Amino acid sequence: MIKIAIVEDDFTYSNQLESYLHKYEIEYGEAFEITIYTDGNAIVQDYHSQFDIILMDIEMRYMDGMSAAEAIRRIDKEVVIIFITYTPQYAIRGYAVEALDYIVKPVSYFAFSQRLARAIIRMKKREQKSVIITVKGGVVRLAANSIYYIESQGHDIIYHTSLGDYVTSGTLRDAEEALKSLHFFRGSKWYLINLSQVAGLEDGSAKLKGGKPVPLSRSRKKEFMEALAQYWDEVMK
Repeated sequence: MIKIAIVEDDFTYSNQLESYLHKYEIEYGEAFEITIYTDGNAIVQDYHSQFDIILMDIEMRYMDGMSAAEAIRRIDKEVVIIFITYTPQYAIRGYAVEALDYIVKPVSYFAFSQRLARAIIRMKKREQKSVIITVKGGVVRLAANSIYYIESQGHDIIYHTSLGDYVTSGTLRDAEEALKSLHFFRGSKWYLINLSQVAGLEDGSAKLKGGKPVPLSRSRKKEFMEALAQYWDEVMK
């Protein structure tokens, strides 16, 4: 089930987009769960990384689509955003919030279905490379490649990322299981390291691209070096 939000203050267009989604479901065998918001402020207040795709009108009365997208991106770097607009030059600003695409009103089904197909492909690719964690006040979806390393500290698990640190509960084993299909390595009892963020080794630690060295346990050092060499070999192919 693909979860899609329509954010549109014009009921004519929100109804049209919803009907297009149902038509797409029939034609391509997809299943959508659709939620409709009449303003950017409404989706921002309720947002907790619950959507895969957002169809966002740019020009709305209370909170415009660009401001809403900026607020959403602070929480969710992975959701696919498509802007709907009368004015294409507004949509160009969408690159600042990593919007996938834009559709110019009036919206034809052909143009809509093309953009939606592209969004679904992007969403499915990203879905395989992200993790959702529970934090104080809600949940956050993190791109795997944004994570430098994960640290176990008492009863807390800390995700150190390019966007900052996120604290959740659980065990490092839980995190390792969630990311097992990706390039993460257990460097010690306390650290799970993203091999894609490793710049090299220095004084018994993994030196990360973010600059911070992460200590390796002596018993795991050889295995870590082998895993890192294998990862680099895969990347170079």
